[in-house]
Amino acid sequence: MDTASETSSVQERPKWDNKVQYLLTCVGFAVGLGNIWRFPYLCQIYGGGAFLIPYLIALVFEGLPLLYLELAIGQSLRKGSIGVWHSISPLLGGVGVASMVVSFLVGLFYNTILAWVLWYFFHSFEDPLPWSQCPINDNLEGYVEECVSSTPVNYYWYRQTLNISPDIEQSGSLQWTLVLCLATAWSIVYICFIRGIETIGKAVYVTATFPYLVLTIFLVRALTLPGATDGLQYLFTPDWTLLTNPQVWLDAATQIFFSLSLAFGGLIAFSSYNPKKNDCERDALFVGIINSATSLYASIPIFAILGFKATSNFNSCVNSNILDLTNAFDIGDRNITIENYDSWLRDLNASDPDRVSSLNLKHCVLKNFLDQSASGTGLAFIVFTEAVIEMPGSQVWAVLFFVMLFSLGLSSMFGNLEGVLTPLLDLHMVPRWMPKEIFTGLICVVNFLVALIFTLGSGNYWLEIFNSYVGSVPLLVIAFFEIIAVVCFYGIKRFSDDIEQMTGRRPNLFWRCCWMGISPVMLLVVLVAYVVVQVQKHPTYPAWNPQYENFPETEEKPYSTWVFSICVLLSSVPVISIPIVALYRLIRRHTHPHSGYPNPYTNQSYTDDTHTQSFKQI
Repeated sequence: MDTASETSSVQERPKWDNKVQYLLTCVGFAVGLGNIWRFPYLCQIYGGGAFLIPYLIALVFEGLPLLYLELAIGQSLRKGSIGVWHSISPLLGGVGVASMVVSFLVGLFYNTILAWVLWYFFHSFEDPLPWSQCPINDNLEGYVEECVSSTPVNYYWYRQTLNISPDIEQSGSLQWTLVLCLATAWSIVYICFIRGIETIGKAVYVTATFPYLVLTIFLVRALTLPGATDGLQYLFTPDWTLLTNPQVWLDAATQIFFSLSLAFGGLIAFSSYNPKKNDCERDALFVGIINSATSLYASIPIFAILGFKATSNFNSCVNSNILDLTNAFDIGDRNITIENYDSWLRDLNASDPDRVSSLNLKHCVLKNFLDQSASGTGLAFIVFTEAVIEMPGSQVWAVLFFVMLFSLGLSSMFGNLEGVLTPLLDLHMVPRWMPKEIFTGLICVVNFLVALIFTLGSGNYWLEIFNSYVGSVPLLVIAFFEIIAVVCFYGIKRFSDDIEQMTGRRPNLFWRCCWMGISPVMLLVVLVAYVVVQVQKHPTYPAWNPQYENFPETEEKPYSTWVFSICVLLSSVPVISIPIVALYRLIRRHTHPHSGYPNPYTNQSYTDDTHTQSFKQI
């Protein structure tokens, strides 16, 4: 591309209407479902408040430097992920391709979660809530046995929503209700995305701000519920001994990395629509701090409500024991209550231990009920829905909760889709005769058709596989090569010059130390540690099997060989483009030594000799 045509291309590039739209879009992309259902869970299992130490260390030395780098390079070169890394060096074109593939694969299952949210949202208007009680048997004699064996909430999720198969080997049939919800979810994404940032910029005013309104409403309500303080105390009580566990530091590093949506290409694409003069350092700090603060803010109402649920279950357990004791002993006018239950039980054990033992009383400990919280889909569709049932006006709280989840997921989907579309548009892979709106629609249709696998009876198992293997190793590898590309190929001095031109100041010593040493070393350590942990044992998955002897608990089953092979492919296929593109360019350079490549430094094409000379200068 010559200088004139490239300048024209930059001039024609869309721009944000204002800075607020851009920041809300970046915040909406970074703040997603993981802030609601993974961060509180990690705090709970890894020492409560003590987990914040490795989390904040990872934020400062890994998350923020990478976020700053992506926003700065996208704004400087004004291209999507493929265009940015290809213009730095043709050898690195595969980094952008890898980001695009990851964004495509993540978008497949992420929007399926939104389909589940829509399903629950539609049914949240029913009175009573459909997951609050078991359905009647077909013969009208009692309730469905599987529901009675588990719980109404579990049954509604696993059977009436997913109609889940006993294991991943049995695919089952398409669940047409979920297919319709999935089509609706993709239609909403398309409508919001139909004209790129023109329509995204309008949608984020709602999708990026509404979750904070709902979280605040939940916060006020949750803090007034009985047991809320028990939940908060359980969440934030530090257990410093757990910090000696290497897994804590590994999960903290990966959580902050994935929470900020780094290496997807969406942030690079969004920043490429900024004016050249824009303080990208301040933007990175703003988005990163808001993202982490949201995780903390969301943890308070979530665990206050989980504390309420645990207290309700504890009270039900004690009341059941009280009923058994009252029926077995002649208590008279002396009532046993929850408050004096422990003293009564001690007295009865002292006077008639054999009789008490024969009652097989339940073991009621509040901490045990608090331990039963969950992350991921289990938190959203099982634990939280069960807690909502006990709240007065449960329909209202259910509607608010699922609208909040949908808003969080929708704003994140904008970034995933942008990470796919912008590179394709920058590569001119859209036919000139095809309007952008039609091309966007085709991408959404392709995503919908491929995502039908998640609406099968085995769909939830496949979604967990995609979530575990696409959103892990590939992102770590991509981010590592992004830093290498900027430091070793583009040059830290040239990068600092660009930042000074955009912000009016050069990056300080802290940022340069992170880019040139701390961040890539942390990424490499996390990557190696993650792989080591994964290869130490054959991966398993929880299967909902009514024939399991401990049903309704899920049965841990190992992945079969062919399923495990797909897991490996999902981890390796997105990043295989990095060495393939580099090898192709090297071969082409030696077989066609006079073929030109675009030179990002002079906006002119250069041959193999000039490329070598430029590389030596860097």
